[in-house]
Amino acid sequence: MKILHVITRSDLGGAQSVVITLANAMSKDHQVTVAAGEDGPMWDALDRNVRKVKIPEIVRPISLLKDIKAAFKLRKLYKTLNPDVIHLHSSKAGVLGRLVFPKHKTVYSVHGFDSIRLSYKKFLPVERLMKNRCKAIVVASSYDRQNMIKEGIANNLYVIHNGVEIPELENNLHIAGLENYKKTVMCIARLSPQKRFESYVEIARKLPEYAFVWIGVDEKYDNLPTNLFCIGSVPNAKKYIQIADIFVLPTNYEGVPIVIIDALSYGKPVVSSDVGGISEIVRNGYNGFVLHNDDNIFADRIKYILNNNEIYKSFSKKSLEIFYKDLTTEKMIEAYYEVYTL
Repeated sequence: MKILHVITRSDLGGAQSVVITLANAMSKDHQVTVAAGEDGPMWDALDRNVRKVKIPEIVRPISLLKDIKAAFKLRKLYKTLNPDVIHLHSSKAGVLGRLVFPKHKTVYSVHGFDSIRLSYKKFLPVERLMKNRCKAIVVASSYDRQNMIKEGIANNLYVIHNGVEIPELENNLHIAGLENYKKTVMCIARLSPQKRFESYVEIARKLPEYAFVWIGVDEKYDNLPTNLFCIGSVPNAKKYIQIADIFVLPTNYEGVPIVIIDALSYGKPVVSSDVGGISEIVRNGYNGFVLHNDDNIFADRIKYILNNNEIYKSFSKKSLEIFYKDLTTEKMIEAYYEVYTL
């Protein structure tokens, strides 16, 4: 089978993680090509037997000239490859791809519908207009499926949970200074308007006995609490989850964040905002908590888990159970292959 993935950006967000996982795994038995619109670390994460095609005109903002050029280049790529399946990722690639590729070969993954429904509402009419221009629309949670149906996008919808690799534990991981604190709280995320970095800072102030780590802070901030360790973007940042005691993600909207699945794969309790499909994998009082965005409540739930050893052990065990049952790469790949062969 010849498979073409098209995605807008080539950084290392959740959508790119799905592309990398699917492309690398399926390239063992299939001819896989990935096309994207910029330079970024995603390219280095793809296996050498995955064909890589950069189309600079694929950009996130609307640009009539670049969008027309990107559409022509995508059409030319299609004629060259003649793929059996075209898999589109993210809204911009989803629109361009559905305009130029045959409907019966095209699968479109929506990596977090709330980003369109809540933050980029002007694109909702476009999504409705294009809803029948592919054979399948894939979402990562029942939450997204329900909201798409409410918005009039109801046909050919499939829920496929994102999956991650079973992690290999690494020795000698170390962040200087953590040894001075009782426990370690961790978040890994790009600093973007949706991520509540300011809330994380305030929660750290309320719990000075714990070390708080945020990996992905590429800016300088003044007057941060002394128990907050800000680290810039690092390759394979998820490996540092193994040295944390708990994973925390305050956020305004999400789909189902890959980084939370990573936390479950390491058997970590999770405290997160109750947004998107997070409550489908983090269950209140079972393996963590999903909460309203209130810094006091976050601090209280973090302290409750870390100060109760039996609760902590139970939550950790159940995080692993949820991961192995529903969230491995094998389960995700199997589900996508079934959609590809519809």
